[in-house]
Amino acid sequence: MRVGFLLVSLLLAGCAGDDDARPSETRRPVIRERASGPITLNGPTPRETQQCFADLSRERVRYSPLPDRDFGSGCIVTGAVQLLDIGVPVTNLKSMRCPLARTFTAWVRFAVAPAAKQILGSELVRVESFGSYSCRGIIGGGGPSGARISEHGLGNAVDIGGFVLADGRKVRVETGWKSDDPAVRRFFEVIHDSACKRFRTVLGPDYNAAHYNHLHLDMGRGPFCA
Repeated sequence: MRVGFLLVSLLLAGCAGDDDARPSETRRPVIRERASGPITLNGPTPRETQQCFADLSRERVRYSPLPDRDFGSGCIVTGAVQLLDIGVPVTNLKSMRCPLARTFTAWVRFAVAPAAKQILGSELVRVESFGSYSCRGIIGGGGPSGARISEHGLGNAVDIGGFVLADGRKVRVETGWKSDDPAVRRFFEVIHDSACKRFRTVLGPDYNAAHYNHLHLDMGRGPFCA
């Protein structure tokens, strides 16, 4: 039985596109940006990226296209944007690959904002992010020599810690996921289910201890939802 449990755990870790493979593994692989700074990659903009930019513009999203850059250690971000205004402020965002930005914007607008109003009875006024791009490896990814790049290192993931409502409430993953308030729990159930339909990988507090305070959303491998 013990062997079977370990095999299932390893399989689940392999399915997840990013973040911590298992809660007991805390050693972070040595992956970091090169000290000399990023290298700008010159090349034509792929048609899919051009279409993504057009999609953002059509949805009245304010953004700035960013140059393709190689930060070192496998951290390469291409087809990225800096989101400036999606209709509600979002904290701590750095560069995001355009498909992630497009999906994230739609999730906030058409899932999070309506759920806040309908379930919690107040308008969404801010999304609190733990960040998007970060050059690092996946925790538990096999050590420095064989570490896999996190989706964050590709600008392909964002971590969401909570939301601020017009009535002043701060609804955070850490305290709200298993809140005593059934409306708050329902809110997180709804936005989590919606995220699983939009993003390739969604990891929350039920996945492992490392995600006790945020939802990890990425457009990497998958689909995987936990």
